[in-house]
Amino acid sequence: MSEHPRLDELVATLERLRAPGGCAWDAEQTHASLVRYLVEETYELVDAIESGGRDDLLEELGDVLYQVLFHADIAAHTAEEGFTIEDVAERMTAKMVGRHPHVFGTVDAGTADAVVALWDRVKAVEKPERTSVLDGIPAGMPALALADKVVGRAEKVGAEPVAADVPGTEEELGALLMGLVVGARAKGLDPERAMRAAVRALSDDIRSREAADASSRSE
Repeated sequence: MSEHPRLDELVATLERLRAPGGCAWDAEQTHASLVRYLVEETYELVDAIESGGRDDLLEELGDVLYQVLFHADIAAHTAEEGFTIEDVAERMTAKMVGRHPHVFGTVDAGTADAVVALWDRVKAVEKPERTSVLDGIPAGMPALALADKVVGRAEKVGAEPVAADVPGTEEELGALLMGLVVGARAKGLDPERAMRAAVRALSDDIRSREAADASSRSE
């Protein structure tokens, strides 16, 4: 008997919906057509984590899980893809084991900082095609989250911008950011576009530094 009967039941339910004689809408979906729902469900999960209760979290986790299963079922029935949810799980298990040699191997990493450094080294071996610290960052992230991600990468090459004075709590910081948005609207400025422009400028600086470092190493 399966150790996860309810999960197996959910997989079977999805397969039935997408099978001949099932739901026409489900059967017609593609990876691309489901993107909007994945984004929406992800944000709803964030809302549940931040301000919902147990039932909200339970429901929204299920919605995100369903999206993963949906994409895997599409892949299972697409000849050029041909993988299942089992393949997804197998790949993820191998990835997590490989990136935690301090747990599953003999590498020592006793602090959170040491774990992060180890994670970066393992990723560099896994993805040798990545030549910039910016590679792998989704450009479609919301501007503020994107800025936070790029600033974190900038620290690795010494390109971080000058920090502004900020209050000591997230509540106070949120009020400050809200005030900036209100002020931007009053002046007809787009804070999202402004942040993205600042991120692009920082990204250009990072890539320029990386190019200079690569040039100096080749001399």
